[in-house]
Amino acid sequence: MKRLTAISLLAMASLFTTGVAVAADDRGAQANVPFAFNVGDKTLPAGVYTVHSPETDLIELRSSDRAHGVLSIAYHDSNEPMNGEGVWVFTRYGDTYFLTEVLCPNASVSLHLPTTKRERMARINEAKMGTPTHVLVAAK
Repeated sequence: MKRLTAISLLAMASLFTTGVAVAADDRGAQANVPFAFNVGDKTLPAGVYTVHSPETDLIELRSSDRAHGVLSIAYHDSNEPMNGEGVWVFTRYGDTYFLTEVLCPNASVSLHLPTTKRERMARINEAKMGTPTHVLVAAK
């Protein structure tokens, strides 16, 4: 019984400190995405989203109403030129969008998301019909 109590307390403390760490991290890039899009294996509806990016390769993408979100692997790129306005870069295959980059100099964010199996399949299908399109969405 003592062990179960100790594990429960440890789990609650971990959740609390994680929540505080995310709240304390004010580095983030926000964008109003006017279409549904894919991150990893999850499809997110259109809306206002914020990316929080601690110094790890894991990012949190969350809608402004906190109803939708996803954790994903992303690679930080410190060599990316950080001038001008921020943008979120999507690759469109037919009517399917995939988030591929988040570049926001104001929040010191320069992220590249890896290509997923779902995106590779969309790329193969699109290759039969035409070329993919890159779509930019302004970030704050």
